[in-house]
Amino acid sequence: MCFINTLYQSTPNEGLDLDGVNEFFSFDLKKGGEVIKAGAKADRNVFYYVINRTNGKLISANPFVMRQDWATGVDLKTGRPIETPNARPGDPAETEGKKGSSIFAVPSFLGGKNWMPMAYSPDTDLFYMPSNEWGMDLWNETATYKKGAAYIGAGFTIKPLYENYIGALRAINPKTGKWIWEYKNYAPLWGGVLTTGGNLVFFGTPEGYLNALDAKTGELLWRFQTGSGIVGIPVTWEIDGEQYIAVPLWGGDVAKLIKTLNQGGSLWVFKLHKS
Repeated sequence: MCFINTLYQSTPNEGLDLDGVNEFFSFDLKKGGEVIKAGAKADRNVFYYVINRTNGKLISANPFVMRQDWATGVDLKTGRPIETPNARPGDPAETEGKKGSSIFAVPSFLGGKNWMPMAYSPDTDLFYMPSNEWGMDLWNETATYKKGAAYIGAGFTIKPLYENYIGALRAINPKTGKWIWEYKNYAPLWGGVLTTGGNLVFFGTPEGYLNALDAKTGELLWRFQTGSGIVGIPVTWEIDGEQYIAVPLWGGDVAKLIKTLNQGGSLWVFKLHKS
């Protein structure tokens, strides 16, 4: 992570709190008859980057969400995002009050993808990315210190972009940046993803489901209701020839949508039966 941030900065001098906190995933990119020692990063700024990990050269940058208002794309020559006009909130100093002009920013500061790691399968040569579709009303304001409260000089209200889903697990081809399939989820996806040699993709949802999808098609093959919202990363291991899967078990308008979901914590372990 330090290596890639030293050589390439995805969102320089930004004012929307989109600094990347995302994993840099090393893999071999097979493209044009050659194998490139590459790395992939799905940034909070909603762009999926493929970078030569030996020299930091940007290979591609493509959006992995439906909508990104703050930038139209990434200039592959300079590596810098092409920021849209009026993509930043107003300066409070330019108004008589203590609040600057508001904008609707997409994505929200939580990002198109946050801390939750994506997964890669060398069998399908696809990345499996947990993403969220949301924006926010955002404004700058005079910062007032209050003990124990956030001191950020800004206000915001996070809002969903679509009525039927916020979270979306997407399979992406690193050669093209194209989506192969997607699985939409009503609540945000806030946990990591696991792929297996059996071409399965495991991930959990805040609604409490542990899901297993076909890695090639995205078809839902199995799900289990744990009774607890899942925001952890599924893991797998093998003991004595038996394979196991385990998974450990939020404001604004988004909070209203998911306020009924159980936030209790627990750990579920499943054993895969041999057929």
